[in-house]
Amino acid sequence: MKNVIDPFISLSYWPSAGGFGSNTNILETNIINSSVVLSVLIYFGKGVLSNLLDNRKQKILETIRNSEELCKGAIDQLEKARACLRNVEMVADEIQVKGNSQIEQEKEDLLNMASEDLEQLEDPKNDTIYSEQQRAFDQIRQQVSRQALRRAIGTLNSRLNTELHLRTIDHNIGLLRTMMNTND
Repeated sequence: MKNVIDPFISLSYWPSAGGFGSNTNILETNIINSSVVLSVLIYFGKGVLSNLLDNRKQKILETIRNSEELCKGAIDQLEKARACLRNVEMVADEIQVKGNSQIEQEKEDLLNMASEDLEQLEDPKNDTIYSEQQRAFDQIRQQVSRQALRRAIGTLNSRLNTELHLRTIDHNIGLLRTMMNTND
């Protein structure tokens, strides 16, 4: 028991050193000193600790609110981006449909132009064929008429004798005189 009372006696024995000090040696500190220090820490530290915890709690709540607002903003932006994507896809589909119809129209126009060009080329070709046919017919007519004339001349020469020849000349001279008399 003597050991338990010794610390209380020693408190009255020690003169005041003029300051507050703490003994960090656990074996030399007594329970009263420790309890006083601990109670002071709890009393003053409670407010500081609760303030620190409240501040930390407020920061965490504010961070959560900010994160939720950012999340809502991100969701809104995502919805806007999806709507924009849908619009772009619709425009792309329209462009593709218009492009396909334009390709078909140009293809049809090109085929029509080629057909017209063929028709235009066909007309001169037909004209050329017709003119060549006419030229061939004319050449054949000329050859036939020449042959007919040669035959007629040959026939006349073979049948024409001098007497017939003189009679024909006299007849032609008579015709010429009649024509001259009628003109005077």
